[in-house]
Parts: sequence; C-alpha cells; structure tokens
Amino acid sequence: MLEQLKKYWAKVSEHPFLKHLFIIVCVLLVLGVATHLLLLLGTRHSAHRTVPDLTGIPLEEALGEARRQGLEIIVNDSLYVPAYDGGVVLDQLPEKGVGVKPGRTVYVTINSYRQKMVTVPYVAGRSLRQAKNMLEVAGLGIEQIVYRPDLATNYVLEEYADGKRISEKSRVQLEAGSGVTLYVGESGSVSTLVPKTVGLHLQQAKSRLWELGLNIGKISFDEGINLLNQREARVYLQTPSAGSRARLGAKVDLKLTLDAAKVTAQSAAADKEMIKAAEELRRLDAETADSLARVRLDSLANRPVEAEPVIDDGLFPDEETAEDEFFQ
Repeated sequence: MLEQLKKYWAKVSEHPFLKHLFIIVCVLLVLGVATHLLLLLGTRHSAHRTVPDLTGIPLEEALGEARRQGLEIIVNDSLYVPAYDGGVVLDQLPEKGVGVKPGRTVYVTINSYRQKMVTVPYVAGRSLRQAKNMLEVAGLGIEQIVYRPDLATNYVLEEYADGKRISEKSRVQLEAGSGVTLYVGESGSVSTLVPKTVGLHLQQAKSRLWELGLNIGKISFDEGINLLNQREARVYLQTPSAGSRARLGAKVDLKLTLDAAKVTAQSAAADKEMIKAAEELRRLDAETADSLARVRLDSLANRPVEAEPVIDDGLFPDEETAEDEFFQ
C-alpha cells in the first residue's frame, strides 16, 4: 500500500500542475476538518444539560445549582410578593426540565426585599377618570369609591390614604400597588352601565370598573392559580353581568382563570348578554318616551279653555262714557 502511494506521488510529482492541485486539495481537507473540530468544541455539539427547578430557592442557591449544571443566571426582573422571602427566585426561563446546551443563560425573576414606596398624588378637584389615571401612573390604585351628594357628578371631593386626608401639600407615601379612598360627588341617584371585563387581566378589569365609578367586589381564582401566575389569569365571570345597570359605587365580583377556552366561551356569552341588555334598554327607553307623550297629550286635552281677552283700543268707547261726555 505504501509502495503504491510512493509510485503515485512520483507520477504526480512529474507534472507540476497535478502536484500543486493535489497540495491545494490536501490543504482544503485539513482546513475543513480543523474548522469542524473547532465548531464542535465551541458549541459542544451533542452535549446538553437539563435546566433545574430554581423557583422557590434563594438566588445564591440558584447560582450554585446553575454553576454545577454548567449554566449561567441573569436576573431580568423583580416583583414584591409578601408571601415569599426577599431574594427568592419566583420565575425562570427556560422552565425546569428543558434540555439546553452547556453555557446557556437562564433568566430569573426574584422577589424584592420590600415594596417600592411612591408618593400619593393629590387628585381632589379632578374628574374620577383623571384621578384614576394619575393614581395608576404613580403605581397606585383605588381601594374604595364613596359617593356623596354634590352638584358635580363623578368629581373627586376628598382623597384619603392610610386614613389620612390628602391635601396639595401632603407628602404621604404608600407601597406601590396600594389603594386610596376617594369621596366622589353624585347629583341625585345616578346609575351606570356595567362594562364587560371578561377576557381582561385583573388590573385591566379594575381600571375599567373604577373609570365608570364602580368598586371591586369579591375576587376569586380558579384552582391552580397562585401568587406567581396571577398576572396571567383573566376574568371569565363577572357579577353583575356586562350591559346591566348598577348604581354608582356598586361592587362587581370577578372570577379569574388560566383556561383560555373558558375565557373564550364566557366572552361570547358576555357579548350576547350585552346585546340583550342593550335591546332591553332601548325597549324601556321607548316605553318611557311613549308614556311621557301620553301624559302630555292627556294634560293638553284636560286643560280648560280660556276666553280670549278683549282688547280696548279706544276706537269704540262704551255707552256710559259717551253719555257723560254729552251732558258735560
């Protein structure tokens, strides 16, 4: 075999072109093999690691576990969940059990050691919608809306936070996510249409109800929903239903789920209820308008006929006056 290769090389060496071509081919083959080996070494092809469950443990422990698995950890977000200790991993991506290559980065969300404090904005004298928007921008919500008799409906009369009345000079601070109590004006007995909240996340549903002067009632979660996945849950039931009328300040109960199919089905049902409620409202409005028209017609029919007044223009004086003038 070796002798044959020597003879073949001797023949190739006699032709400079073939000799150079052979050398080029050999160099390309060596470079190709070297590149392939380097790629395998860089990507650790065919090697993999299983992402461990890092949730529920302190960040330091999570870092140690990740190093043992040849993984890296980056904290990309933080939340404040009172039920957990500060620094505990709340969520991770990729999730546990996923196969990844060594060196892969796992992004985690940890629990803050304390909630951020924010200054309560002064919202008295503004409309309820403006007040709600200002509070949400500050990271706060509404604990309760209390209506009081006033000429201006849905204008904030007073604002209380942590039992203290807020004034323009107040510098009261609350934990982000806390709520304030608003005393709002109401001219007479005013009602509003209950909006559709089915399909919304909890915070979105609250904002929609507050904007229309309604309070949040009982909040219920389906089984399987915890403090970590609450933000993903959506409303699938509400009481009173969408499209019905409720007095300002009334409470609306909400039920939330992670089941997308349940949300879709209940959303369609809520749309039908709203259409039915709108048709009933139009019917009642028509009946009310008809009743008012009948009362007006009856009032006109029963009104006594008054004699037309006699206008004395001085052209035809009465007889007594004429005689008096004759004998003078």
